[in-house]
Amino acid sequence: MAAETSPRWDRRMQQRLARAEEAALGELYDRHASTVHSLAHRVLEDDAAADEVTREVFAHVWQHPEDFDPARGTLRSWLARLASDRAVVRLREGGAAPESRIRRAATAARADFIVTSMPSSLRDALDSAYHQRRTYRQTARDLNVTEDEARRRLRLGLQLLSSADTRTGSSS
Repeated sequence: MAAETSPRWDRRMQQRLARAEEAALGELYDRHASTVHSLAHRVLEDDAAADEVTREVFAHVWQHPEDFDPARGTLRSWLARLASDRAVVRLREGGAAPESRIRRAATAARADFIVTSMPSSLRDALDSAYHQRRTYRQTARDLNVTEDEARRRLRLGLQLLSSADTRTGSSS
């Protein structure tokens, strides 16, 4: 998963992009391209198409850095939203996918976006419990938090994820 960034880093990056600093685009790409590509690939199930979406997202960022609104979230979550939305649009435009696959892909993209956007404390708890198949007690020990805090993080993370299948509409 991509490294966490601070709101200050996000604002400075946006300012550097607005000044057309090529080094800023390279730094942003190095930090977040894998997240953008994996979100696109999850929807499209095609490496070449995911590569194209990744290029489109970073081209959009380069051409329109002012579109990023720090009040709406992090730069990382904005990139994830762009990738998810563009991948779903590309899938729809392809015409070969049945609507049910498009809905599943949109739900998967939304879930990925939610996980990408949630604080690392929630992501880490979900990763421990679900990917590593740890109990909430083991998760608490892994994260060096109380059992109540581990349960709270897991519950909140799951609540956020549960919205994925009900909020698949595009809104960039």
